Amino acid sequence: MAAERTLLAWIRTGVALMGFGFVVARFGLFLREIRAPTATLPDIRLGLSLPVGIALVILGILVTAGAALRHQRYVTALRAGQFTVQFRSRFPLVIAVLLALVGVIMAGYLALI
Repeated sequence: MAAERTLLAWIRTGVALMGFGFVVARFGLFLREIRAPTATLPDIRLGLSLPVGIALVILGILVTAGAALRHQRYVTALRAGQFTVQFRSRFPLVIAVLLALVGVIMAGYLALI
């Protein structure tokens, strides 16, 4: 049961990443729309939100697929009685580092606007 709860938690994380990526991708459109009525504002760079949003959606897809693959290997090893220490937690660490990098990119982007 714990393996299923872990899988569901990773799926929830993947869906949240995809949703957040969609919001970030549309953020540039939102800025463009609020800038449109006033012609006196300087030109704002809006090009970074779409690539970062797409990267977050892709990261969400990878998290979901990676969680499914990891869960399948874990359950197969449990059924075969071959569970060993080989199931390390590098996957969450890699995701955390990638999200920290995306956060730094977004903070820099918002500082430039």
